[in-house]
Amino acid sequence: MFERILTVSGKPGLYRLLSSGRNMFVVEMVDATHKRMPVYNNDKVVMLDDIAIYTDTEEVPLRNVFAAIYNKEQAVLPFDLKMATPEELVAYFEEIMPDYDRERVYLTHIKKMYAWYNILVANGVTDFAEAEAEAEAAAE
Repeated sequence: MFERILTVSGKPGLYRLLSSGRNMFVVEMVDATHKRMPVYNNDKVVMLDDIAIYTDTEEVPLRNVFAAIYNKEQAVLPFDLKMATPEELVAYFEEIMPDYDRERVYLTHIKKMYAWYNILVANGVTDFAEAEAEAEAAAE
């Protein structure tokens, strides 16, 4: 399920890939509205499964970061993203990923990642660890 979730540059939120055509994708918002819309080839589309977080030693897939947050919280984040200070956001991320690369991971990245996590968990997408296990099994 996680590998079919994507983000579209210039459009807020996350989308679930429903089908693809010759020059476009049909996507559905991952929120309560489930609004469907076409996304064309000229739109920048990135699958969440392709995103990774820089650490001091390697790149950690975003699903592993989400799994770590979910293992800690088992729900949406306990703070309001709009009201939290930058120091609180960074401190929480340091608890989850203590060895993240502080020069290449910016506060804007952390905020966007928290927002995506909240969208996914609020809408029942919590199989982050299962996706990780499936990817490791496929690699072997």
